[in-house]
Amino acid sequence: MTPEVSEIRSGHEFDSGRLAEYLAGHLDGFAGPLSIRQFKGGQSNPTFLVETGDSRRYVLRKKPPGQLLPSAHMIEREYRVMHALEGTAVPVIRTHLLCEDASIIGTPFYLMDFAEGRVFRDPALPDMAPAERGAIYATMGEVMARLHAVDWRAVGLESFGKPAGYVARQIALWTRQYEAAKTHDIPAFDELIRWLPANMPANETTAIAHGDFRLENLIYHPSEARVLGVLDWELATLGHPLADVAYNCMIWHLDPSTPNLGGLAGRDLAALGIPTEAEYLAGYAKAAGIEKIENYSFFLAFAFFRFASIAQGVYARALAGNASAPNALQVGLLAAPLADLGWKAAQGQLSN
Repeated sequence: MTPEVSEIRSGHEFDSGRLAEYLAGHLDGFAGPLSIRQFKGGQSNPTFLVETGDSRRYVLRKKPPGQLLPSAHMIEREYRVMHALEGTAVPVIRTHLLCEDASIIGTPFYLMDFAEGRVFRDPALPDMAPAERGAIYATMGEVMARLHAVDWRAVGLESFGKPAGYVARQIALWTRQYEAAKTHDIPAFDELIRWLPANMPANETTAIAHGDFRLENLIYHPSEARVLGVLDWELATLGHPLADVAYNCMIWHLDPSTPNLGGLAGRDLAALGIPTEAEYLAGYAKAAGIEKIENYSFFLAFAFFRFASIAQGVYARALAGNASAPNALQVGLLAAPLADLGWKAAQGQLSN
């Protein structure tokens, strides 16, 4: 399948000659020259298709140019978790190297294989049969459950995050990130800043939390409902698995026109063959061996809060002129409506 790539966008150029010199000394079997194009997705970390002289294809992920928010764009963490998960039941793309020397192409970067497969941008999965849609959603939930079942100690991720206090730290982190990127008042966000710390569940379940688990971050087999790789691990840490689950389920409450996420709100799910949110949650619970998902409204409110903070960061970068994707300004304007949905979830007004 043809990758969704374009010429390198203005502001994201780097010295391909320096990259070729580095790869010649660090990538087994490297053969120049290089052809480099930029993937169309990627609000946070610019991503590039790298083709070598012998027609091998790799994917390069790097930090964006310009002044960055604290603890954001952690491609080093992406590389570490993907490398650790190789050989587990979680499908990940093979990684080759991490370069933390910013003098090579301007920022740290890592290199992984290019996987030939399908990436679904529209959660309604147009041009598919209902049975295919149902299978793709079922697989997504199963892969998420597989991730949460991984023994993070056994794969060497004991220091990948603190096993306790995840929710409190995340609320504090995304409050700080929002305030650092704040350009205008968002009343619902202020409500969530007050409500979330006062309503944290006592359950301290710990798993590897992906942080951005959604359909668009999965590569499916070209013709099967099978995931070849989970992508975009920048926000991964040790955390509560329901943070991933609720974030993954935001699409059931989003309008189909929502940029960079799409949505299923108002869709005829039965006709499409797509499960309802409740059915999808039941499928995840079965795969994860959970009898009942507790405190879901809290985690859904938290998911919208966190994504609103991310959207505000995208908006601030767009205004500063160093956003990674061409639709960054449009995505950034989602911060307020996402916060509104989060406040509705906190009040139990979003049904599944």
